[in-house]
Amino acid sequence: MTPYGGKELADGFRTVRKNTIQVAEDIPESQYDHIPAPDCRSVRRMLTHIAMSTQIWDEIHRKQRLTSMAGINFIPIMERFQAEEAKPRTKAQILDMLRTDGEQFAAWLETTTPEFLAEPVTDPDGKTAKSRLERLLSAKEHEMHHRAQLMLIQRQLGIVPHLTRQFQERVAQMKAASKTEAAARA
Repeated sequence: MTPYGGKELADGFRTVRKNTIQVAEDIPESQYDHIPAPDCRSVRRMLTHIAMSTQIWDEIHRKQRLTSMAGINFIPIMERFQAEEAKPRTKAQILDMLRTDGEQFAAWLETTTPEFLAEPVTDPDGKTAKSRLERLLSAKEHEMHHRAQLMLIQRQLGIVPHLTRQFQERVAQMKAASKTEAAARA
């Protein structure tokens, strides 16, 4: 058994989603149709993609509780997701999707048992297997991958990402405290 269970999985996912929501809030809606390079998603589509993406893990691990990924035809799934991503949505609608869908997924993760998380799920090659825990961690990794792209887009748009701003504030506080301590010693 692993000490990293459903509660920790849910907490980690909530932290990642909270940061994604902050990025989505920081980008003005007027920039939501920005496409950073050819063949890339717009900000709007990327945020919608992130909001919807937990559905795949939910379908595989909660609804169907698959033990093998062999034989799954991912093409129709991808096409359905792309069609859904393309639907027009406002910034408020996307933020609502991020909050609602993210919390529903996290609430379910919280209920997972150590036994469930330890179950092996075979890869599409039919040979290798990973635990459900590892596969469910990939939902968070997927979101962090796209959030990193969004943070680079923020830089392109002249926006300092919130995590950078927070880090800069901590460094400024440490420098100020160091100067105060040095002055007190002098």
